[in-house]
Amino acid sequence: MSWTSIAAIYLLFWVITAFVVMPFGVRTAEELGIEKVRGQADSAPANFKPLRVVLITTAMSAVVFGLFYANYVNGWIGPSDVNIFGKPPGAE
Repeated sequence: MSWTSIAAIYLLFWVITAFVVMPFGVRTAEELGIEKVRGQADSAPANFKPLRVVLITTAMSAVVFGLFYANYVNGWIGPSDVNIFGKPPGAE
């Protein structure tokens, strides 16, 4: 696998993981008991911490990509193991 493929796949894992991590720990102004800014939506986060999201996302995506790459190298699960459209195993 070329380094450009590795970078592209890692970036995909990073973006997907970011969307998974973003909502955790975020609270609204009402939940925190602070005053909202005029025009602020009721659901707007009041304590969003982007650095925290970036750090957790980077760590999680590195672990997930590591598992993906280990599977790529060792061949633990291949296309023949994931039988979505074919006949069930043992059916003739």
